[in-house]
Amino acid sequence: MITIKHIAKMARVSRSTVSRVLNNSGYVSEEARKRVEKVIEDTGYAPSEQAKSLRTKKTKVIGVILPTIQTETPSRIVTGLGRELSKHGYQILLANTDHNIEKEMENLDLLKVRQVDGIVLIATNTEPELLKKLEEMDIPLVIVGQEADGMMHVSYDDYHAARELTRFFMEKGHEKIAFIGVDETDRAVGYLRKKGFLDEMREQGLPVEKEWIQKGIFDIESGYEAMNRVVETSEVRPTATFAVTDRLAIGAMKYLKEQGLHVPADMAIAGIGASEMAQYVDPPLTTVDYQNERAGEKAAQQILAKIDSRPFQEKIILDYRLIVRDSV
Repeated sequence: MITIKHIAKMARVSRSTVSRVLNNSGYVSEEARKRVEKVIEDTGYAPSEQAKSLRTKKTKVIGVILPTIQTETPSRIVTGLGRELSKHGYQILLANTDHNIEKEMENLDLLKVRQVDGIVLIATNTEPELLKKLEEMDIPLVIVGQEADGMMHVSYDDYHAARELTRFFMEKGHEKIAFIGVDETDRAVGYLRKKGFLDEMREQGLPVEKEWIQKGIFDIESGYEAMNRVVETSEVRPTATFAVTDRLAIGAMKYLKEQGLHVPADMAIAGIGASEMAQYVDPPLTTVDYQNERAGEKAAQQILAKIDSRPFQEKIILDYRLIVRDSV
């Protein structure tokens, strides 16, 4: 059986040099590296996937950058990714940014250094600095959750989903509708969902008071605080609230209950995300399902096609469905 010792002798290098080549760590001269790789190729030596990577120039690893590990949307996307990638022998290397754009940039560099075969970015912003960085990456890359011209991406129909949810409130008799959003640097969640809401209200000739528009971040507590501002600052209280995520909606419901207000009798509430907890709150939350696992599967298919130089779709926009429950 061929061992590292045999490889070292045949390539006229030390065993530590062979190890550094296999692990792609430490300095090895280009001449020595080529000799080691030639011997490995000639002998078919394969102690692990590392040797195979040397011959195919593939690590069979896909880097995944996600904004948080604390919410369901990224975890569902990763579940779909992992399921599809594992069919083709690929593994996932996760990098969490905690919604920090600097960490996002750092992780792009880190994954490139780790020589992953491709990167999936579950994006929360389309800042020019980030887009410039992505354009400069000479590695297969797909964005999930945001549209990005000229780059592979899987996104959701945020604008039309927001309009449909707003119309649903109206069909239930609501004309005074508040909105809890997030920062518009997140184009999908912060900008497009807000635009869909405002456009539908405007088209139907319904007013939107300044106090009815509030902003939070991606957690339950900020939904609670935003609902507090809606109720406390509005001269005319709205009868419904559209929250751009389920977590914001659930926080808003908690505040209303503490004030002795009833959902939906005093205030109807709906969110987006179809989170697991949405069906267990009281009353169960009306929400929009974006099929996040399917988004992960589609992203995996795109990046594998790119890696293998097969035809791929640069742009995929997934459909959605409204899940009607007792909160509206």
